[in-house]
Amino acid sequence: MEYVKLGNTGLDVSRLCLGCMSFGDAKRWIHKWILDEENSRPIIKQALELGINFFDTANSYSGGTSEEIVGRALKDYANRYEVVIATKVFFPMHDGPNNSGLSRKAIMSEIDNSLRRLGTDYVDLYMIHRWDYNTPIEETMEALHDIVKSGKARYIGASSMMAWQFLKANHVAEKNGWTKFVSMQNHYNLLYREEEREMMPLCKEEKIGVIPYSPLASGRLTRDWAETTFRSETDQVQKAKYDSTVDADRLVVERVAAIAEKHGVPRAQIALAWLLQKKPVTAPIIGATKTSHLENAAAALSINLTPEEEDFLEVPYVPHPISGFGLK
Repeated sequence: MEYVKLGNTGLDVSRLCLGCMSFGDAKRWIHKWILDEENSRPIIKQALELGINFFDTANSYSGGTSEEIVGRALKDYANRYEVVIATKVFFPMHDGPNNSGLSRKAIMSEIDNSLRRLGTDYVDLYMIHRWDYNTPIEETMEALHDIVKSGKARYIGASSMMAWQFLKANHVAEKNGWTKFVSMQNHYNLLYREEEREMMPLCKEEKIGVIPYSPLASGRLTRDWAETTFRSETDQVQKAKYDSTVDADRLVVERVAAIAEKHGVPRAQIALAWLLQKKPVTAPIIGATKTSHLENAAAALSINLTPEEEDFLEVPYVPHPISGFGLK
């Protein structure tokens, strides 16, 4: 396993991050393909054995059960000082007022709830899951700063927003002497490259760590176009992200297959290798429901695509509708 600094920090993270949305109670989540605790633990254990020290979850994943599963597994299989735990806040966690968003009340309540579920005194990276249009960014950034200063989080980051919003948040923090975001968790893969317009250049210029989610486009980059899985048939979020551009996306998937055949490796390794070579990507977030998913991801670290191969993969891309920003 390779390790790199997370953006402009001294924090060492593995070049692959295990995304933990796949773990939890399916009865409490929109996705029905996720794994329960018994089936999640072997994957978390294998990630550690492969050298992955970076784990990403969120308070909202399966109503908090993802955090509980991850916390118990890491306590049993790893030393706390060796692992980097990231979690997020924004989406509703209960009925009634003040149940979501990035108000001071919500942030202060949810960090404590996340720490309780994870069974730890602090998280290494605390992220806002979306932009909150109903709360002043000054209120959000000061609350996050206070969480860092209280020792409940080591660093803060953000996910899925416009580049101007991300820059504004860090400007507000810098102006007031508050903690700034050090990472961006964005939607980025061979089928969705809209982030290359503004967010990726911004993160490169500002030395922000990029930890893209959905690196394999919810599995669409890993199999024949006509092949389906339980997830592809039931995941409505995946359909919303990609179904409107199927004709153009099919060409990209076919080219991934061609390069994979040339290298003699599974397609997932090619899609990940492409992403790992994109600066300033720090660590793609890998969602795994089988041990083979992690094995393929680790093997991708040793693949070097030529500039010609990168061009071949990228040429068919067409602009896509903006996805994942929680637009107003």
